[in-house]
Amino acid sequence: MRTVLLYARSPEWGAAILRADELLRSATFRAVKSEGRTLAGFVDIPGVGSAFIKRVETAGWINGFFLRLRRSRAARSIAGAAMLRARGIAHPEPLAALDCYQRGAICASYLLSTPLLDADSLSRFALGPGGVKARDVRRRKRISDAVAADVRRLHQSGLYTRDLQETNLMVADDGGGGFKIHFIDLEDFRSAGTVSRQRRLMNLVHLDRSIGRFLCRAARLDFLYAYLGRRPGRSEARRIVAEVLAMRARVDRRKQRHLASSKPIASSEMTNF
Repeated sequence: MRTVLLYARSPEWGAAILRADELLRSATFRAVKSEGRTLAGFVDIPGVGSAFIKRVETAGWINGFFLRLRRSRAARSIAGAAMLRARGIAHPEPLAALDCYQRGAICASYLLSTPLLDADSLSRFALGPGGVKARDVRRRKRISDAVAADVRRLHQSGLYTRDLQETNLMVADDGGGGFKIHFIDLEDFRSAGTVSRQRRLMNLVHLDRSIGRFLCRAARLDFLYAYLGRRPGRSEARRIVAEVLAMRARVDRRKQRHLASSKPIASSEMTNF
């Protein structure tokens, strides 16, 4: 297996990511995501520091070969961080990135980044243990307004993301009574010069689908107005909401088709073949 070091903030971090699999097996590794081909969590590296480590394995040799042309997740994460950094948008800073090759194809990518130890995902931060913080409606609205303002700033800066879900937004107290929003999953960010209305709507719909688990319809509508930076008149509001709902319906249909196509065939259905 051949390894390619894509980036290292320092020689120490470069040496650390070369031991990525060892770190993932170490006693100091604390997993926060282990599903499919992705393993991620926090790790303490003696003599170097604490970091968030993420490994993504490639689904098959053909996909790994084409990743050489369209860049690996680790390479796209470095590019995404640079775009966010240039625009002053908060995100975890990459510490080191590595690609592993097998038979000429990328078989896995690794990323070490600064750990957001004082932050939590949007839903957990807003709800708190047992949902106790959800009862504070004013606090929840201030969090919602802060997220809406940062998503608007992201779009106004010429960036969008292909995966804007609440789990990809980390929130922390800023120490002054407000909140700091961090965008994560850096490989999904793209620069568009001017972000089209279609891409803005798509980001809002993806986020709406994930926050709907813990925000009522009125609160989600309030988030939309906060994103717009104003409360539009009735006719304009109806038009905007209709656009969002139409986009959501298309997204939902695509999701349903994807689930249907990936659903295993039941034994009772085999008689049709």
